Amino acid sequence: MHHLADGIRRFHHDVFPAQAELYQHLATTHRPSTLFISCSDARVVPELITQQDPGELFVIRTAGNLVPAHTSGADGVAASVEYAVAVLGVADIIVCGHSACGAMTALAEQHDLTALPSIGDWLRHADASQARTVPTGDEDKVAALVRENVLAQLANLVTHPSVARALARQTVRLHGWTFDIATGTVEELDPATGRSAALAAS
Repeated sequence: MHHLADGIRRFHHDVFPAQAELYQHLATTHRPSTLFISCSDARVVPELITQQDPGELFVIRTAGNLVPAHTSGADGVAASVEYAVAVLGVADIIVCGHSACGAMTALAEQHDLTALPSIGDWLRHADASQARTVPTGDEDKVAALVRENVLAQLANLVTHPSVARALARQTVRLHGWTFDIATGTVEELDPATGRSAALAAS
């Protein structure tokens, strides 16, 4: 915990003073333009990857960047999606997968999750991702599943009424990204073809 306390001290002494005006504004305003759905993996930091300031991204993080298809009943992911779209009015929704994802690795390599029942149950939301995954060329099983999982979660998003309504009104756009940890490369996936292309030139 000492390193976290030291970080807070550095934030108050070095970071906050330079951004005090921004935080004063954010104290009464919450208007992010983008909903960013990423994995809970500590190596994936949406604000760092996209270089966005506080207040610019509404972030949902789940193991495997999974978005369960809409069902009735209490669901923290569904509630967060609905709030971002229907209340905050985000214009873009990004689902971002990443290389070496532990959740996708467990599925692709068929790890025994018997002793981890909560994880096993959660990863069933990737059943469609597994069904649609066919590695191409020299691509390994994990990389292929990471890509197909992003596309499957975009399809799940469309089942959420708030998203479906916003899409019908053309007030929101959906995007699928993959982030490579080793190179820092971000690629965008085409939902129609499954093909990917670098999002920005290096």
